[in-house]
Amino acid sequence: MPSFDVVSEIDKHELSNAVDQTNREISTRYDFKGSDAKIDLKDTTMTLDATGDFQIKQIHDVMYKKLIKRGIDTRCLDIGKIQTKGIRVAQEIKVREGIDKEAAKKIVKKIKDSKLKVQPAIQGEQVRVTGKKRDDLQAVIEMLKESDIDLPLQFINFRD
Repeated sequence: MPSFDVVSEIDKHELSNAVDQTNREISTRYDFKGSDAKIDLKDTTMTLDATGDFQIKQIHDVMYKKLIKRGIDTRCLDIGKIQTKGIRVAQEIKVREGIDKEAAKKIVKKIKDSKLKVQPAIQGEQVRVTGKKRDDLQAVIEMLKESDIDLPLQFINFRD
């Protein structure tokens, strides 16, 4: 029986490359001269550090361009509040991976509401969709691509 998995993953190597490129561009820009602004990446958490809110916003612009260029969807970013630490400001950004239970339930509901002859099942941080016809599975993929789900979705393990 044909099936595929719906997942939300990012390429961590591309993420670290985007952060490195952002740091490199920040270090050469004139508006950041002498400010020691930077981004630190630890696992899936980025910490932006600068001298003011304006610089944090400028780092966002540069970072988004680099992430998009590297093929990372910016919908996976969970942006925290800007915190003041003495004369500097910092902001924490978490990179979401996997599909949480609420998003998985929303995906399953969308699939069931489409009235296609497929069976979605939540398996940890992914959703497996099985059906008898390959065309039905492809219709589900198209429907999920056009949906308003707030996560970047990938479709893997398509099996006949």
